[in-house]
Amino acid sequence: MNACKTVKAVSDTVKGLWSLVVGLKVTGKNYVSPQLTIHYPRKTVDNIETYHGHIELVGKPKEPAVPRCICCMLCVTSCPSGCITVVKQKEPKEPARASADAPKEMLGEVGEKKAPPMAKPAKTPSRWKLNYNLCSLCGTCVEVCPVKSIRFSNDVYIAGYSQDDFVYDLLARLREQAGEGEGDR
Repeated sequence: MNACKTVKAVSDTVKGLWSLVVGLKVTGKNYVSPQLTIHYPRKTVDNIETYHGHIELVGKPKEPAVPRCICCMLCVTSCPSGCITVVKQKEPKEPARASADAPKEMLGEVGEKKAPPMAKPAKTPSRWKLNYNLCSLCGTCVEVCPVKSIRFSNDVYIAGYSQDDFVYDLLARLREQAGEGEGDR
């Protein structure tokens, strides 16, 4: 019986030593190989062009502080998470026309030219919010935008203390990126 226990103890010792050798081999191999990760925040990543963070608005080429968005609401309706809120800018009120409802013969305007049609209202958003807490980064909004007004940001180093820190006003962000401050508008 003692011989069996001794053989088993030696066998367990050899297995344990072999496991130690295998572990040291893995550790040594990774110790001498080049480092693949960085020690954040001591170092930062410099190849973030392919990183897809939260979405952001794209400005017009001649007016970078004005978004390309035409308020078609495709991004809002296609978002499975419901994290996008776009409010269309209100159209300016038309001046009251007294003669609009009255027949022209009564007003003595027969034969006069019609007034030119009102200019089309600008299709710009007055509010563009993203709740990044709900976003699933599916990219559907980026794909469906007909004017390419939305893109992924390269904002790798975002951090916050509460959920409110991740609710973005993307119009303000676009103005800030274009160099306009809050007081400029």
